[in-house]
Amino acid sequence: MTHRRSGTRQILYPLNPKDSRNPAQKQKDLSSLPKVYQDFYREVTRLIPHQRVFIDPLYTLGYGIDASFYRLIPKVVVKVVNNQEMSAILKTSQSLKVPVTFRCAGTSLSGQALSDSVLLVVQGAWRHYEVHEDGKKISLEPGILGVEANRYLRSYRRKIGPDPASIDHCMIGGIAANNASGMCCGTADNSYKTVEDMRIIFDDGTILDTENSESRRAFLQSKPELIREIESIRDELKADPDLTSMIKRKYKIKNTTGYSINAFVDFEDPIEIIKHAMIGSEGTLGFISRITYKTVIEHDHKASALIIYPDMDHACRAVMKLNRDLVSAAEMMDRVSLKTMEESPGMPEYLRTLSEAATALLVEVRGENREVLEQRIQEVKERLKSIPTVLPIDFTSVKSEYETFWKIRKGIFPAVGGIREQGTAVIIEDVAFPLDRLAEATIDLRTILNKYGYQDAIIYGHALDGNWHFIFTQKFETDEEIHQYEGLMKEVNELVVNKYKGSLKAEHGTGRNMAPFVELEWGSKAYQLMRRIKFAFDPHSLLNPGVIINDNKNVYLEDLKMMPQSHETIDRCTNCGFCQDICPSKNITTTPRMRIILQREISFLKRTGKDPQRLMRLLKDYDYAGNATCATDGLCAKACPLSINTGDNSKYLRSQAITPTTRFLAERLAKNMNGVTTMMRFGLGAVDAVHSLLGTRVMDSLATKAHLVSKNRIPLWNSSMPGKGSTPKMPVRSSTRGMKTSGFASTGENPLKVVYFPSCISRSMGPDRLDKDQRPLNEVMLSILAKAGYEVIYPPNMGELCCGMPWESKGFFEIADEKSEELEKVLIKVSENGTLPILCDTSPCLYRMKRAFKSDIKLYEAVEFTHDFLMDRLLFRQVPETVAVHVTCSSVKMHISDKLKAVAEACAEKVVMPDDVHCCGFAGDKGFSYPELNQSALAGLKASLPKDCTSGYSNSRTCEIGLSQHSGIGYQSLMYLVDRSSSPRPLH
Repeated sequence: MTHRRSGTRQILYPLNPKDSRNPAQKQKDLSSLPKVYQDFYREVTRLIPHQRVFIDPLYTLGYGIDASFYRLIPKVVVKVVNNQEMSAILKTSQSLKVPVTFRCAGTSLSGQALSDSVLLVVQGAWRHYEVHEDGKKISLEPGILGVEANRYLRSYRRKIGPDPASIDHCMIGGIAANNASGMCCGTADNSYKTVEDMRIIFDDGTILDTENSESRRAFLQSKPELIREIESIRDELKADPDLTSMIKRKYKIKNTTGYSINAFVDFEDPIEIIKHAMIGSEGTLGFISRITYKTVIEHDHKASALIIYPDMDHACRAVMKLNRDLVSAAEMMDRVSLKTMEESPGMPEYLRTLSEAATALLVEVRGENREVLEQRIQEVKERLKSIPTVLPIDFTSVKSEYETFWKIRKGIFPAVGGIREQGTAVIIEDVAFPLDRLAEATIDLRTILNKYGYQDAIIYGHALDGNWHFIFTQKFETDEEIHQYEGLMKEVNELVVNKYKGSLKAEHGTGRNMAPFVELEWGSKAYQLMRRIKFAFDPHSLLNPGVIINDNKNVYLEDLKMMPQSHETIDRCTNCGFCQDICPSKNITTTPRMRIILQREISFLKRTGKDPQRLMRLLKDYDYAGNATCATDGLCAKACPLSINTGDNSKYLRSQAITPTTRFLAERLAKNMNGVTTMMRFGLGAVDAVHSLLGTRVMDSLATKAHLVSKNRIPLWNSSMPGKGSTPKMPVRSSTRGMKTSGFASTGENPLKVVYFPSCISRSMGPDRLDKDQRPLNEVMLSILAKAGYEVIYPPNMGELCCGMPWESKGFFEIADEKSEELEKVLIKVSENGTLPILCDTSPCLYRMKRAFKSDIKLYEAVEFTHDFLMDRLLFRQVPETVAVHVTCSSVKMHISDKLKAVAEACAEKVVMPDDVHCCGFAGDKGFSYPELNQSALAGLKASLPKDCTSGYSNSRTCEIGLSQHSGIGYQSLMYLVDRSSSPRPLH
């Protein structure tokens, strides 16, 4: 059985007039490049649209930086989307002798994804996959995230072998090219051991598909010199028993230093050698355009224990009694590691009481059923009973409890990033020691760290593999600071290699960081073979030059990245890149990481006065690429280990651009909200009437021309534009504070009551002309609440009330807070000082209220209120349909995603919630002013919906406009579905 699905996103959009990639500006930028790069650009843009080729200062800087502590700025950046393009580019690279570097997510840490020449970016495309043999194998293109690959395998109860800590954010291409491993896979399930087949594009554009016999035959015929050299290296190596023995010994522990030279020992077939040598080659031998993995079992039953030992020696002795047949992971954390997390919310109290020598061992066991799991738990306890612990060994299989333990382990790196001195980089090094010498090696490592002034450095890692990460913070602003780092690295490397015969890089790759020390670890004979491997595959050294093989012994001390301060909202960023995939503008302009990189550069140039021309250019281009197309949705904070919300920085920048005139206009609008919503209703009604008269095709043509001629000043109409909304009818005046309307079933002395605040958006915008239900949302809400027996109370003077969100998003913070304060006072009064619950029908507005209000009144989003209070008061009949549900950003941040799903599943037989769709990018009014943002964010939506999906639902009217426009089905509030599928529960 083969399951196929294409998730490739389209990433070509009409250029906004403000975009620095416009043809006129491109010609100016082109003239500043060296001639060979001008020629490269002209050749490449014969095939690739110029929108995907970047040569300007903003995009080359933004894309150029990765998660490492090095900085190289490419001259050209190309977004490559398929094999044909990549092959053609590599042929051009060869003909012009222009070096290229491949980049996936840019989460690597050793400087292996940087270039000062041409950077070829995979992110945004390369997303095809196939599942084979009921999940036993999976073929993946390099642009797929590791977590997505496991999601595709979830229904088969399997997963890919590699499990790096960054699996939610790194891509398959990087996982394979770095031979990334992780906490559970060890050396048995990494990419080298689990690769089945591969499609490779070589330096001259030749493509080899190892699963295709014809491709293999053609490759063997067309590359005789490469094949002969591979066979020569293989034979020479196998004729040397000492070297062969050393290679086998070194790969018993994790090792990603240099090339996978073990491929020449483990295999005879040149194609198999090529396939396995590509693993861990870091883009220096070719480009992996697809990899097929043999998958591993994902057990349903898990349990973990955080075992506290009195010191490192006892913990290491415990590790020696464990193996991967019994436990899936054993992570060790020294006392300094634990200190970084002990004050975090939800952490065990006993962490604060531990001695300075205490060491934690986090052990996880898994089983195919409860009985096997319990047997393994008892076996672990039996094996470890002779080694004293600070606290009794206590396993838990309760998900919330063991997840707390793993939060400690996974939170260490970001915790260091959060508490570091401003302006310092967070450096994480990665070594491996033989397991039987782990305790003494760790003590030696700590001694060296203290010697060079890194007393606060943290040591932790994958104990079963003898794989330590040590983290410290460092500035590279003075010669003294650079020499400090240099001394540390030289002494650590001598310790690892000469004293313990370990690995200088266990799983993070060689990169530039360890390239000068590859010969130190492997010796001259093995290193010369590695040089031959590089020359055989890449004779002109055009593929990622300087990585793995580098004659510059000081390269690890050069091109070091400074981390200049910019603003408190972003200064803690470590450039990890975890924020990128969730960003709605990632495929059209910039990502949160890029925005922070650019703001740091702008701040540095302002502060130092250097290169004023570059500063002015960056400021000009950032206005569109960084500011205007930032949706400020805040989901980047959910992905960020330090919870950095780059949207807050965008709002801050907007606040700094406010003029007296714009402030005056904003204040006038805020003081006349009733007039604003009245005008919106009038305008939407008029436009809808014109649409009815002219028809969709003519209307769309006129609207597009008006939008373009006005240089985007006139908002772009679309066919999903809503009609006019309505203010709720309030027939009965409350005798006390508000307006009320009675429900059907409310009886007795204490009837059910709720305060309902329809947002200004839902009061202004009604359904669009193609929506199935043409009632305004407030009528639907009243219908549902009446069926549930609720008496509804409206706030007085509702037309003037607003949560303040439109002003906050534009940077008018004071006005936003004034509107929030005004609304809060009214709601406190009408809810009888918070006695009555308050619901709002628009998710982003409710989220703004929850953040801005100072009181503890009870606020509920409409679907959340339905889930918490109405499910047992209504009878639900699932409609026989497949429906789509979009969870808005604000719903994610309010942690009500599961409630939306539960309510939807009560209403419809099948509910689809596409995994690959995050923020819709409509962002209030940006769907009208910058429609390309919404189009880009939802490029994959339509393809992710099944053909039988008839309607979509969400909980924000503006989001629903964009979702309808780009899905092919109509989206309305989920409350329409609730009303359609529910009836009053009979009274007993």
